[in-house]
Amino acid sequence: MPGMGQRTQAAAGCLTAVIGAGAGLAVWAVDVRKRLWRFEAAPDWSVLYAELPLAILGGVAAALASWALLRRLRPRR
Repeated sequence: MPGMGQRTQAAAGCLTAVIGAGAGLAVWAVDVRKRLWRFEAAPDWSVLYAELPLAILGGVAAALASWALLRRLRPRR
């Protein structure tokens, strides 16, 4: 991003990661009750310890990849 200092670029990257984590959490939260109680006998805890971290990491990775792509495609001045 032209005209941006290193601190601003770092802050933008961190903000992008936080937004991506929030988006991953929002996508994971859709129908979480249905996925948690798949079986009648007991809850499926893998929804919390497997799916939740993967959704958050996936959101962060997707947001940072799109940020890096936009930085690369944007013309330099």
